[in-house]
Amino acid sequence: MIKILLSIRLGEKRWTQAKLAKKTGIRAATINELYNECTDRVSLRQLDRICHVLECDLSDLLVRDGSDPFTEPDHPVKT
Repeated sequence: MIKILLSIRLGEKRWTQAKLAKKTGIRAATINELYNECTDRVSLRQLDRICHVLECDLSDLLVRDGSDPFTEPDHPVKT
């Protein structure tokens, strides 16, 4: 499963979601979805903007935790 580490990065910088939204031009609702890991889709352009503004690499925002995505409730195994 892919984890979004935006909450950690913002905490390290002591930034609010609103500040990131303003600096990136990304809707506050979108930032909130990423912050709370409530999304299944992420725009590459938005990720690039966030990395640029936070001065970090993509690997600082996204990490794969090694769990099996096919056993997660949102991803049932198709037979």
